Amino acid sequence: MMVHVHVRIVPRSGLLDPQGQAIEHALSALGFSGIGDVRVGKAIELRLDAASPAAAAATARAMCDRLLANPVTEDFRIEVEPE
Repeated sequence: MMVHVHVRIVPRSGLLDPQGQAIEHALSALGFSGIGDVRVGKAIELRLDAASPAAAAATARAMCDRLLANPVTEDFRIEVEPE
């Protein structure tokens, strides 16, 4: 079974995010108001062959733990969509 896996990786709350701060300041300078705590991360889209959506999520979690995300500084969220 082929599934689409969406992985969202963002810096942990409370850690400095220079890119997020730069975007927040730039948006404010452009006249946008009410913006706070901008976080810039990564979006990774995968297509996996897995026995089930749960198996695909487990594989994606292992990928994040071993390569895609830094467990010290980043959090991640995984979403699985069967085809």
